[in-house]
Formats: sequence, C-alpha cells, structure tokens
Amino acid sequence: MTSAAHDPVPRSAERTSTFRGALAGLSLSMLLSSLGTSVANVSLPTLAQAFGAPFQQVQWVVIAYLLAITTLIVSVGRLGDISGRRRLLLAGITLFTVASLACGIAPTLGFLIAARAAQGLGAATMMALTMAFVADLFPKARTGAAMGLLGTMSAIGTALGPSLGGLLIAGAGWRTIFLINVPLGLLALLLAFRYLPADLRREKPDQRPSFDIAGTLLLAMVLAAYALAMTVGRGSLGQINAALLLLAAVGAGLFILVEARAASPLIRFAMLRDPTLSTGLITSALVSAVMMSTLVVGPFYLSHSLGLDAALVGFVMSIGPIVSTFSGVPAGRLVDRLGAGTAVIIGLVGMVAGSLALTLLPGTFGIGGYVAAIAVLTPGYQLFQAANNTAVMVDVGAEQRGVVSGLLNLSRNLGLVTGASLMGAVFAMASGTGDVATAPPQAVAAGMSFTFAIAVVMIAVALAIAAVHRSVPAVRNLLSRSSKKP
Repeated sequence: MTSAAHDPVPRSAERTSTFRGALAGLSLSMLLSSLGTSVANVSLPTLAQAFGAPFQQVQWVVIAYLLAITTLIVSVGRLGDISGRRRLLLAGITLFTVASLACGIAPTLGFLIAARAAQGLGAATMMALTMAFVADLFPKARTGAAMGLLGTMSAIGTALGPSLGGLLIAGAGWRTIFLINVPLGLLALLLAFRYLPADLRREKPDQRPSFDIAGTLLLAMVLAAYALAMTVGRGSLGQINAALLLLAAVGAGLFILVEARAASPLIRFAMLRDPTLSTGLITSALVSAVMMSTLVVGPFYLSHSLGLDAALVGFVMSIGPIVSTFSGVPAGRLVDRLGAGTAVIIGLVGMVAGSLALTLLPGTFGIGGYVAAIAVLTPGYQLFQAANNTAVMVDVGAEQRGVVSGLLNLSRNLGLVTGASLMGAVFAMASGTGDVATAPPQAVAAGMSFTFAIAVVMIAVALAIAAVHRSVPAVRNLLSRSSKKP
C-alpha cells in the first residue's frame, strides 16, 4: 500500500532526470559540432607559420570540416533511421573525439586536414541526430523549448570559438584548440550512453531497409562540387567554378534518376511534396544566407567605414552571437506557447525589420545604429530557427526523422555557403571595387546598405512563402465549410 502510494513520485522524478540528462548530452553534442567550426578559423595564421604552408593550403583545415558536414549530413541522418539513432550517435561522438585527439597530435598539415575531415563526419552525425532525438524524446508541447536550447548551444559554440581559440593558442599552443574537445567529447559520450533510450529492435532482420550507397555517393559529389564552387570562387565565376557547378548540375540529374529507381532511396522525393517540409527547407536556406551576410559584410563596414580597430570590431561582432545565446531558450518557449506556424511568421517579420534597420540606421547613428539593428535581427532569427525546426520535425514519422533532420541542417549549411559567396559578391559590386579592403569608407557604407536591401527582399520572399503555406489550409477549411452549408 505504501509502495503504491509513493511510486508515482520517484518514477516522475526519474523520468525528469532522464530527460534532463538526455537533453544535456544532445546540447553538448550540438555545442561541440558548432565549436569545431568557429574555433579553427582563428588558428589559420598560426597553422601557416607552424607548418610553413601558404594560406591557400592551410584554409583546408576549415574547408575539410565544412565539406564533410555538408556532403554527409543527409546520409548519416538516413543511416540513423535505418541502423538506429542511438548507436550511430554514440559512434559519431566517438569519432569526433578520436579525430579531435588526432588533430591535436597531427605531425603534418596533410594529417591535420584528414583528421579534420573525420572530425567533420562525426560532427555531421551529431548535428543530424540531435534534432531527430528531440522529436523522439519530447512531447509536442515541449519540442519548441528543446529546439530553442539546441539553437542556444549552437550560438554559444559559434560565439565562444574565436575567443576561446585565441586564449588557448596564446596560452598553450594551437594543438589545445583540438585537444580540449577530448574531455568534452567523453562527457557527451557518457551522457548519451547513460540517458538516451535504446534503439527499437525490428522483429525480423529482413525488415531493415537497405542503405542507398549509390545515392549517397552521388549526393556527396553534388554537394562537394557546389560547396567548392561557392567557397573557392568567393563570388567570382571562373573556369574552375563553372566546371564545378556543371559537375554539380550533372550529378544532381543523375541523383534524381538513381533515387527514382532505388528500392530504398536516400531521399524519398515524395517527402518534398509535403508543404511544411519544402517550405521549411526553402525559408531556412534564404534566412541562413542573410545571416551569413552579417558575418561577411559586418567586419568590413565596422573597420573601413566606421574606422574601428580590430579589438572593437571583434567585440561588436560578438554581440550577435551573445544575443543569440540569451534569446534561444525564450524563443523556444514562445514557439510552444504561440504555435510553430505563428512563431515562424513573427520571427521573419523581426528579420525583415532588422535587415531594413541595417540599411538605414548605421548611416545615421553609426555603431549604435548597427548594434540596434543586430539586436532586432538576431532574436528574429532565433525565433525563426526554433519555430521552423519544430514545425518540420514535430509530425515527421520516426522512420524518417534522421534524414529530415539532415535535410534541415543541409539547407542551413547551403544557405551559409551560398550567402558567403553571393552576398559577398553583391557587397563588392555595390562598393564599386574589386577589392573591398581598398574601397573608400563611403563606398563600403553604400555597399552595405545595398547588400542588406537585397537581404530585405530575400527575407520578404521567405515571409511570403511561409504566409502562403499558413493561409492555404485556412482557405481550404473555409471553402470546405462553405460547401457543406445548405
């Protein structure tokens, strides 16, 4: 009798503890994968000196990591759906941790680049499966808050990378920026092993769908060619870039043909007919391209137009990630309160206002206008991200959550890559010079205003797409009700 009376409390407490432990493991995985990108950027000058290599070679330390994530994130998401998300996430964290150790002890630049590619594969697994696990573990009423927390951890990793990397390099050398991931990776592995639920076992082995190797290889080729065309070209269209884009286009055509005939395709194109998924992917790419514009254009404007020194530029540029850090969790809770669809619209409206402010306020109010505009743009982005991820993931079947999570992350990465290249080219063109670094202050200011005028148009397009997606079901319901009236 006594046991029955007291049973619900410990069970409830144990369930809460399990949820918190699982969310801690997923959050740390997201933090490490985003930290892996930002912490390496600051090390490139040091690595060039340490290995006696030119910048063109050393930059592959960053490119290899990003390429591995971009090309493989959909495939590892699908593999998680097939083989089990828990075991694959544990393998991804293990690979990330071991590869971090390999980066830290790398004897040559080539070894370091190879280790970074392996680290990127581990990061792709962590990024793809963390969002899938949120949909697995949490009820719909709490999904937004969990997505908001993951967004916060991603922002913390992005914001922490440059400052942490600089401190570690100055204090203990460049190897420590990779070695620090080892104890953190082990902690993430321990939390995931302890708290994530076991994978469901299929009754018969032959019920497990096969993994689409041909589709995986073709998609990896397409994404690698496109990402390289955007990265190497930096907005210009030379012969190499044109060849890479042609290769990507041909590969995309072959990929569509292979997927149409595959028994168990990597991507079921019927999924893309779902308006929630297709809208979420398109708007995510557009929004990410705009956010990358702030990272590409911002430093030039602050240094060349406003005349700030490097330290102050770094401080102002850190305001965006800091605002993201503090707005992510409240944004997620707002999604749960208002509903994902409404929150997407509000987030995009905030981004339109922030982008418009970037075209107008800095020219009048200087650094104060720039900071105010970023303070409007960034929370809008965080709200959009939490709402969009929730809207897409919340109703996805368990057997497709990994690949859909991978597609969401891919759309974001492609938006970032494209934004860095094309919006950088728009900025250079609007500044009236081939080299922005030598442009006069007035030209840089004009280039920034024009670039974010384009950003306003891009976000307005995303807002229109999201609004149409929300209004169509309402119109259909209204017409259905009208037709039933006598």
